[in-house]
Amino acid sequence: MATPRTAPSSDRSLLRDDVYRRLRDAIENGTFEPGEQLKDKELAAWLGVSRTPVREALLRLAQSGLVLAQPGRSTIVSPLDVREVRDARDVVAAMHQVAVREAVPALTEADVTTMRDANRRFAAALESGDVESAVRADDELHGVPVTICGNRALATVLEQFTPTLRRAERLRFGSPLGHASVAQHDELIRLCAAGDVEGAASVAYGTWQSLQTDAGPTAGPPEAAG
Repeated sequence: MATPRTAPSSDRSLLRDDVYRRLRDAIENGTFEPGEQLKDKELAAWLGVSRTPVREALLRLAQSGLVLAQPGRSTIVSPLDVREVRDARDVVAAMHQVAVREAVPALTEADVTTMRDANRRFAAALESGDVESAVRADDELHGVPVTICGNRALATVLEQFTPTLRRAERLRFGSPLGHASVAQHDELIRLCAAGDVEGAASVAYGTWQSLQTDAGPTAGPPEAAG
C-alpha cells in the first residue's frame, strides 16, 4: 500500500467528546466535589489536551447543570439542587417509559438475557458496596430498551439530563435504598419477557421516579413551601 501523503487528522469531535466524558465522570464520581472551582488551564494539563476542548466541555456540562459557568468568572461544580434533580428525574423517567414502550415488541430472548445478567451484576455490586459497578450495570440494563427502540431524539435527551441524576444515583446505590432497585428491575424484566408493553413501561417510569431528589447534605437549598 502506498504511504499516504498526509497523516490522518485527529477527529476533533472525538477529542471534544472524550474530554467532556472524562470531566463529566469526574464530577459524577466525586473526584470534583460540589462547589469546587474548575480552572480550564489546570484541567487541560490534567487531561493532556489544549484548553479549547476543555472550555467546550465546560459549556456542555453547564447545559447539563453539572457546573456553573460564567464568562470571565470562575466555573464551579454545581451543588446538588433539589429542583434541578427532580426536573431531570421527571424527564429521564418519561424517556425510559417511552423507550420501553417502543422496545418491548422488538425485544429478543437475548436482549432479555442481557437485562437479567446486568441485574445480577447490579445486585452483586450493591452487596459488595461497589457503587461504580452498580451504576455501570444499571446503565447496561436500562440501555437495552433505549438501544432497541432506536429513537435518536430520546437518546439525545437522556444524554443531556441523565448526568444531572448521577450523584443522586450514587447516593442511592450506596445506601440500603439501592436494594429496592433490584426488585424493580426484576419486575421490569419479567414484564418485558411477557410482552406486556404498558406494564413494563409503567415499571420503567416508576423505577426512575423512585429516585430521591433530596440527596442529603450536598443538596442545594430546600424549596420554599407554598
